[in-house]
Amino acid sequence: MHPGYSPASRLALSLLMAAGVLTGCGKREAGATQPAANAATQSPTAPSVPGEKRYALTGEVLKADLARKVLIVQHDEIKGYMPAMTMEFRVETSGDLQNAKPGQRIRAEMVERGDDYFLEKIWPDDAVTTQAIAAATNALAQDTSTRGKGVYREIGEEMPLFTLLDQEGRAVNANRFRGKQIVLNFIFTRCPIATMCPAATLRMMDLQKAAKDAGVKNFELVSISLDPEYDTPGVLKEYAEVRGIDTANWSFLTGPDAAVRHLLAQLGIIREFEGATIKHTLATVLINEQGKISYRIDGSSWPVDEFVRRLKRS
Repeated sequence: MHPGYSPASRLALSLLMAAGVLTGCGKREAGATQPAANAATQSPTAPSVPGEKRYALTGEVLKADLARKVLIVQHDEIKGYMPAMTMEFRVETSGDLQNAKPGQRIRAEMVERGDDYFLEKIWPDDAVTTQAIAAATNALAQDTSTRGKGVYREIGEEMPLFTLLDQEGRAVNANRFRGKQIVLNFIFTRCPIATMCPAATLRMMDLQKAAKDAGVKNFELVSISLDPEYDTPGVLKEYAEVRGIDTANWSFLTGPDAAVRHLLAQLGIIREFEGATIKHTLATVLINEQGKISYRIDGSSWPVDEFVRRLKRS
Protein backbone atom coordinates (compact mmCIF):
# COMPACT_ATOMS: atom_id res chain seq x y z
CA MET A 1 0.00 0.00 0.00
CA HIS A 2 1.23 3.49 -0.75
CA PRO A 3 2.69 5.36 2.26
CA GLY A 4 0.43 8.32 1.45
CA TYR A 5 -2.56 6.46 2.88
CA SER A 6 -3.16 7.10 6.56
CA PRO A 7 -2.80 4.35 9.24
CA ALA A 8 -6.57 4.42 9.66
CA SER A 9 -7.05 3.87 5.93
CA ARG A 10 -4.60 0.97 5.99
CA LEU A 11 -6.47 -0.69 8.84
CA ALA A 12 -9.82 -0.13 7.16
CA LEU A 13 -8.50 -1.53 3.89
CA SER A 14 -7.19 -4.66 5.61
CA LEU A 15 -10.53 -5.29 7.31
CA LEU A 16 -12.54 -4.62 4.16
CA MET A 17 -10.34 -6.84 2.01
CA ALA A 18 -10.69 -9.65 4.53
CA ALA A 19 -14.45 -9.28 4.16
CA GLY A 20 -14.23 -9.16 0.36
CA VAL A 21 -15.24 -5.49 0.25
CA LEU A 22 -13.34 -2.33 -0.68
CA THR A 23 -14.50 1.24 -0.13
CA GLY A 24 -12.83 4.41 -1.34
CA CYS A 25 -10.15 5.89 0.91
CA GLY A 26 -9.97 9.27 -0.79
CA LYS A 27 -11.56 12.36 0.73
CA ARG A 28 -14.78 13.49 -0.88
CA GLU A 29 -16.53 16.75 -1.57
CA ALA A 30 -19.41 17.20 0.82
CA GLY A 31 -22.51 15.44 -0.38
CA ALA A 32 -20.71 12.90 -2.58
CA THR A 33 -21.78 9.34 -1.92
CA GLN A 34 -19.41 6.43 -1.57
CA PRO A 35 -21.07 3.01 -1.91
CA ALA A 36 -19.22 -0.15 -1.02
CA ALA A 37 -17.37 -1.75 -3.93
CA ASN A 38 -15.63 -5.02 -4.66
CA ALA A 39 -14.02 -6.59 -7.70
CA ALA A 40 -12.23 -9.70 -8.86
CA THR A 41 -10.76 -10.68 -12.18
CA GLN A 42 -8.45 -13.09 -13.89
CA SER A 43 -4.72 -12.90 -13.26
CA PRO A 44 -3.10 -9.92 -15.01
CA THR A 45 -0.79 -12.46 -16.64
CA ALA A 46 -2.69 -14.62 -19.10
CA PRO A 47 -2.76 -18.28 -18.02
CA SER A 48 -0.52 -20.55 -20.04
CA VAL A 49 -2.01 -23.28 -22.19
CA PRO A 50 -0.33 -26.64 -21.52
CA GLY A 51 2.57 -27.06 -23.93
CA GLU A 52 2.72 -23.48 -25.12
CA LYS A 53 5.92 -21.44 -25.01
CA ARG A 54 6.23 -17.66 -24.64
CA TYR A 55 9.06 -15.37 -25.68
CA ALA A 56 9.65 -11.61 -25.64
CA LEU A 57 9.77 -10.31 -29.21
CA THR A 58 10.70 -7.01 -30.81
CA GLY A 59 10.55 -6.15 -34.48
CA GLU A 60 9.05 -4.11 -37.30
CA VAL A 61 5.59 -4.56 -38.77
CA LEU A 62 5.68 -5.17 -42.53
CA LYS A 63 1.99 -5.81 -43.14
CA ALA A 64 -1.29 -6.25 -41.29
CA ASP A 65 -3.76 -8.63 -42.92
CA LEU A 66 -7.05 -7.97 -41.11
CA ALA A 67 -9.03 -10.51 -43.14
CA ARG A 68 -6.71 -13.36 -42.17
CA LYS A 69 -5.98 -11.95 -38.69
CA VAL A 70 -2.26 -12.01 -39.39
CA LEU A 71 0.69 -9.69 -38.83
CA ILE A 72 3.84 -10.06 -40.91
CA VAL A 73 6.76 -8.96 -38.77
CA GLN A 74 10.48 -8.72 -39.37
CA HIS A 75 11.54 -9.62 -35.86
CA ASP A 76 14.86 -9.34 -34.08
CA GLU A 77 16.82 -12.34 -32.85
CA ILE A 78 15.17 -14.24 -30.01
CA LYS A 79 18.27 -15.30 -28.17
CA GLY A 80 18.52 -19.00 -27.54
CA TYR A 81 15.49 -19.72 -29.71
CA MET A 82 15.60 -18.36 -33.29
CA PRO A 83 17.55 -15.87 -35.43
CA ALA A 84 16.14 -12.63 -36.80
CA MET A 85 13.72 -13.34 -39.64
CA THR A 86 10.42 -12.36 -41.24
CA MET A 87 7.43 -14.37 -39.98
CA GLU A 88 3.67 -14.47 -40.12
CA PHE A 89 1.93 -14.35 -36.76
CA ARG A 90 -1.70 -14.88 -35.87
CA VAL A 91 -3.26 -12.04 -33.84
CA GLU A 92 -6.60 -12.60 -32.14
CA THR A 93 -7.27 -9.04 -30.89
CA SER A 94 -8.82 -6.97 -33.68
CA GLY A 95 -7.60 -3.72 -32.12
CA ASP A 96 -3.98 -4.87 -32.35
CA LEU A 97 -4.42 -5.59 -36.05
CA GLN A 98 -6.06 -2.23 -36.71
CA ASN A 99 -3.36 -0.33 -34.83
CA ALA A 100 -0.48 -2.05 -36.63
CA LYS A 101 1.09 0.07 -39.37
CA PRO A 102 3.85 -0.89 -41.85
CA GLY A 103 7.20 0.35 -40.59
CA GLN A 104 6.05 0.45 -36.95
CA ARG A 105 8.36 -0.92 -34.26
CA ILE A 106 6.61 -3.14 -31.73
CA ARG A 107 7.34 -5.29 -28.71
CA ALA A 108 5.13 -8.23 -27.87
CA GLU A 109 4.90 -11.74 -26.50
CA MET A 110 5.36 -14.46 -29.10
CA VAL A 111 3.32 -17.51 -28.18
CA GLU A 112 4.15 -20.89 -29.70
CA ARG A 113 1.29 -23.38 -29.63
CA GLY A 114 2.13 -26.47 -31.60
CA ASP A 115 2.77 -25.36 -35.17
CA ASP A 116 1.07 -21.96 -34.70
CA TYR A 117 2.70 -18.70 -33.67
CA PHE A 118 0.67 -15.90 -32.08
CA LEU A 119 1.46 -12.37 -30.94
CA GLU A 120 -0.07 -11.05 -27.73
CA LYS A 121 0.56 -8.00 -25.53
CA ILE A 122 1.55 -5.83 -28.49
CA TRP A 123 2.95 -2.39 -27.66
CA PRO A 124 4.45 0.43 -29.76
CA ASP A 125 8.24 0.37 -29.39
CA ASP A 126 9.52 3.40 -31.27
CA ALA A 127 12.21 5.39 -29.47
CA VAL A 128 10.36 8.72 -29.34
CA THR A 129 7.21 7.28 -27.75
CA THR A 130 9.14 5.04 -25.36
CA GLN A 131 11.35 7.90 -24.17
CA ALA A 132 8.44 10.31 -23.73
CA ILE A 133 6.49 7.84 -21.59
CA ALA A 134 9.55 6.88 -19.54
CA ALA A 135 10.39 10.53 -18.83
CA ALA A 136 6.82 11.34 -17.82
CA THR A 137 6.63 8.26 -15.57
CA ASN A 138 9.88 9.21 -13.85
CA ALA A 139 8.60 12.76 -13.29
CA LEU A 140 5.33 11.42 -11.89
CA ALA A 141 7.21 9.10 -9.52
CA GLN A 142 9.32 12.03 -8.32
CA ASP A 143 6.19 14.10 -7.79
CA THR A 144 4.61 11.34 -5.70
CA SER A 145 7.76 11.08 -3.61
CA THR A 146 7.95 14.85 -3.10
CA ARG A 147 4.31 15.06 -2.01
CA GLY A 148 4.93 12.38 0.62
CA LYS A 149 2.01 12.00 3.03
CA GLY A 150 0.17 14.71 1.13
CA VAL A 151 0.15 12.63 -2.03
CA TYR A 152 -3.65 12.70 -2.33
CA ARG A 153 -4.79 15.64 -4.44
CA GLU A 154 -7.65 17.59 -2.92
CA ILE A 155 -10.50 19.37 -4.68
CA GLY A 156 -9.00 22.55 -6.13
CA GLU A 157 -5.56 21.07 -6.79
CA GLU A 158 -4.22 20.51 -10.28
CA MET A 159 -4.51 17.08 -11.82
CA PRO A 160 -1.28 15.04 -11.92
CA LEU A 161 0.67 15.21 -15.16
CA PHE A 162 1.22 12.02 -17.15
CA THR A 163 1.96 10.62 -20.58
CA LEU A 164 0.20 7.38 -21.54
CA LEU A 165 -0.90 5.55 -24.69
CA ASP A 166 -4.44 5.76 -26.02
CA GLN A 167 -6.45 3.04 -27.75
CA GLU A 168 -4.81 3.93 -31.07
CA GLY A 169 -1.31 3.49 -29.63
CA ARG A 170 -0.62 7.23 -29.63
CA ALA A 171 1.25 8.96 -26.81
CA VAL A 172 -1.12 11.27 -24.93
CA ASN A 173 0.19 13.96 -22.58
CA ALA A 174 -2.16 15.29 -19.88
CA ASN A 175 -1.57 18.82 -21.16
CA ARG A 176 -3.41 17.86 -24.34
CA PHE A 177 -6.65 18.24 -22.39
CA ARG A 178 -5.95 21.75 -21.09
CA GLY A 179 -8.74 24.11 -22.07
CA LYS A 180 -11.26 21.28 -21.90
CA GLN A 181 -13.27 19.76 -19.09
CA ILE A 182 -12.34 16.16 -18.31
CA VAL A 183 -14.34 13.40 -16.69
CA LEU A 184 -11.80 10.77 -15.66
CA ASN A 185 -12.13 7.28 -14.20
CA PHE A 186 -10.22 4.00 -13.90
CA ILE A 187 -11.47 0.65 -15.26
CA PHE A 188 -10.06 -2.57 -16.70
CA THR A 189 -11.34 -4.69 -19.54
CA ARG A 190 -11.45 -8.07 -17.76
CA CYS A 191 -13.39 -6.87 -14.71
CA PRO A 192 -16.18 -9.46 -14.35
CA ILE A 193 -18.29 -7.73 -11.68
CA ALA A 194 -21.26 -6.11 -13.40
CA THR A 195 -21.63 -3.43 -10.73
CA MET A 196 -17.99 -2.32 -11.01
CA CYS A 197 -16.05 -1.48 -14.21
CA PRO A 198 -18.85 -2.52 -16.62
CA ALA A 199 -21.28 -0.27 -14.72
CA ALA A 200 -18.76 2.57 -14.66
CA THR A 201 -18.29 2.32 -18.44
CA LEU A 202 -22.05 2.29 -19.05
CA ARG A 203 -22.42 5.35 -16.83
CA MET A 204 -19.74 7.16 -18.84
CA MET A 205 -21.55 6.20 -22.06
CA ASP A 206 -24.76 7.66 -20.64
CA LEU A 207 -22.89 10.83 -19.66
CA GLN A 208 -21.36 11.20 -23.11
CA LYS A 209 -24.80 11.07 -24.73
CA ALA A 210 -26.55 13.23 -22.13
CA ALA A 211 -23.88 15.92 -22.26
CA LYS A 212 -23.99 15.99 -26.05
CA ASP A 213 -27.81 16.20 -26.01
CA ALA A 214 -27.53 19.09 -23.53
CA GLY A 215 -25.26 20.98 -25.90
CA VAL A 216 -22.04 20.57 -23.92
CA LYS A 217 -19.13 20.65 -26.36
CA ASN A 218 -15.95 21.38 -24.44
CA PHE A 219 -15.42 18.09 -22.62
CA GLU A 220 -13.42 14.87 -22.85
CA LEU A 221 -13.90 11.49 -21.19
CA VAL A 222 -10.80 9.60 -20.04
CA SER A 223 -10.67 6.00 -18.79
CA ILE A 224 -7.31 4.71 -17.51
CA SER A 225 -6.66 0.97 -17.21
CA LEU A 226 -6.11 -0.56 -13.79
CA ASP A 227 -4.59 -3.61 -15.52
CA PRO A 228 -1.97 -2.30 -17.95
CA GLU A 229 -0.16 -5.64 -18.04
CA TYR A 230 -3.09 -6.99 -20.07
CA ASP A 231 -4.81 -3.85 -21.39
CA THR A 232 -2.65 -2.90 -24.35
CA PRO A 233 -3.81 -0.14 -26.71
CA GLY A 234 -5.24 -2.79 -29.04
CA VAL A 235 -7.18 -4.49 -26.23
CA LEU A 236 -8.66 -1.13 -25.21
CA LYS A 237 -9.55 -0.36 -28.83
CA GLU A 238 -11.42 -3.65 -29.13
CA TYR A 239 -13.12 -3.03 -25.75
CA ALA A 240 -14.48 0.28 -27.05
CA GLU A 241 -15.51 -1.09 -30.45
CA VAL A 242 -17.37 -4.10 -29.04
CA ARG A 243 -19.46 -1.71 -26.91
CA GLY A 244 -20.07 0.74 -29.75
CA ILE A 245 -18.33 3.53 -27.86
CA ASP A 246 -17.77 6.85 -29.63
CA THR A 247 -14.07 7.63 -29.09
CA ALA A 248 -14.22 11.07 -30.73
CA ASN A 249 -13.97 12.61 -27.24
CA TRP A 250 -13.28 9.53 -25.12
CA SER A 251 -9.72 8.27 -24.62
CA PHE A 252 -8.88 4.87 -23.15
CA LEU A 253 -5.36 5.07 -21.73
CA THR A 254 -2.75 2.56 -20.66
CA GLY A 255 1.00 2.44 -20.10
CA PRO A 256 3.63 1.50 -17.52
CA ASP A 257 2.20 0.05 -14.33
CA ALA A 258 4.40 2.47 -12.37
CA ALA A 259 2.60 5.43 -13.97
CA VAL A 260 -0.80 3.95 -13.17
CA ARG A 261 0.27 3.23 -9.59
CA HIS A 262 1.32 6.85 -8.98
CA LEU A 263 -1.85 8.21 -10.57
CA LEU A 264 -3.95 5.98 -8.31
CA ALA A 265 -2.08 7.21 -5.23
CA GLN A 266 -2.49 10.86 -6.19
CA LEU A 267 -6.18 10.47 -6.97
CA GLY A 268 -6.96 8.42 -3.85
CA ILE A 269 -7.95 5.14 -5.51
CA ILE A 270 -6.94 1.77 -4.08
CA ARG A 271 -5.82 -1.14 -6.25
CA GLU A 272 -4.60 -4.35 -4.66
CA PHE A 273 -3.38 -7.54 -6.37
CA GLU A 274 -4.39 -10.57 -4.34
CA GLY A 275 -3.39 -13.81 -6.05
CA ALA A 276 -5.40 -14.06 -9.26
CA THR A 277 -7.65 -11.11 -8.42
CA ILE A 278 -7.55 -7.34 -8.58
CA LYS A 279 -9.46 -5.59 -5.82
CA HIS A 280 -10.03 -1.89 -6.27
CA THR A 281 -12.14 1.14 -5.54
CA LEU A 282 -13.71 3.37 -8.16
CA ALA A 283 -14.01 7.12 -8.49
CA THR A 284 -15.07 9.54 -11.20
CA VAL A 285 -13.22 12.84 -11.21
CA LEU A 286 -14.17 16.11 -12.90
CA ILE A 287 -11.28 18.36 -13.97
CA ASN A 288 -11.91 21.90 -15.18
CA GLU A 289 -10.45 23.79 -18.14
CA GLN A 290 -7.56 25.01 -16.03
CA GLY A 291 -6.57 21.44 -15.17
CA LYS A 292 -7.84 21.59 -11.57
CA ILE A 293 -9.91 18.92 -9.82
CA SER A 294 -13.37 20.43 -9.28
CA TYR A 295 -15.47 17.45 -8.21
CA ARG A 296 -15.28 13.72 -7.53
CA ILE A 297 -17.66 10.97 -6.58
CA ASP A 298 -16.74 7.44 -5.49
CA GLY A 299 -18.24 4.16 -6.67
CA SER A 300 -19.77 3.24 -10.03
CA SER A 301 -23.28 4.50 -9.37
CA TRP A 302 -23.40 8.27 -9.72
CA PRO A 303 -25.96 10.75 -11.08
CA VAL A 304 -25.31 11.52 -14.72
CA ASP A 305 -27.40 14.67 -14.52
CA GLU A 306 -25.13 16.07 -11.78
CA PHE A 307 -22.08 15.80 -14.05
CA VAL A 308 -24.05 17.29 -16.96
CA ARG A 309 -25.09 20.19 -14.72
CA ARG A 310 -21.50 20.84 -13.70
CA LEU A 311 -20.23 20.53 -17.28
CA LYS A 312 -22.83 23.07 -18.47
CA ARG A 313 -22.14 25.44 -15.60
CA SER A 314 -18.49 25.87 -16.54
